[in-house]
Amino acid sequence: MPATPHVEKHFTAGESVRDVVIGMSDGLTVPFALAAGLTGAIASSHIIVTAGLAEIAAGSIAMGLGGYLAARSDAEHYASEQRREREEIVTVPEVEAREVTEIFQGYGLTPAESATVVAALRRRPKDWVDFMMRFELGLEKPEPGRALRSALTIALSYVVGGMIPLSAYLMMADAHRALGVSVTVTLLSLLVFGAVKGRFTGASMVRSGLQTVLIGGLAAVAAFGIARWIS
Repeated sequence: MPATPHVEKHFTAGESVRDVVIGMSDGLTVPFALAAGLTGAIASSHIIVTAGLAEIAAGSIAMGLGGYLAARSDAEHYASEQRREREEIVTVPEVEAREVTEIFQGYGLTPAESATVVAALRRRPKDWVDFMMRFELGLEKPEPGRALRSALTIALSYVVGGMIPLSAYLMMADAHRALGVSVTVTLLSLLVFGAVKGRFTGASMVRSGLQTVLIGGLAAVAAFGIARWIS
């Protein structure tokens, strides 16, 4: 009787999810706090919408640019370390071979057991460099186009998140009435977003959702209170 094939399912979209989390969390929180703060000082939804849209535009550009620069920095760091490893396997091959042996010893292999693998790597310079990059330095090769994709994902996630708290102000002229709807919709969105984030990151969905709601709620309360106090 044939055995059932063992298929391992691993979540492999970690970087994309991280970008969505970065964009959505800030997009939900910052415009929400801004709108709540302005509502504490003025009653016109039009002004709040104008300020909110301006913030979303500026915030999405800034966040996207930050994501782009971070991804470019990772790629440049990887390329720099890769060049160094290529030089070292040529100029100091014995030192690099000892480092490979030490890595295997960390997994419980003896020098004799790892000698065959070390010898094979020395005959394959490209694989040797790739091995050192991953197991000595702990670096994964960045995907081509990662920087631009990261920037767009973060920016678009910020826009989507930011439009949620502003939606009530777009539909209601009275800012104070809109605030109540915005609070309800945004807190529910934060709860759902936090739970989904927890699902993808392996954390408790309930705990992650409540933490996200707490952070967003505190930001909005602080902004609203300061605006009321100043006005």
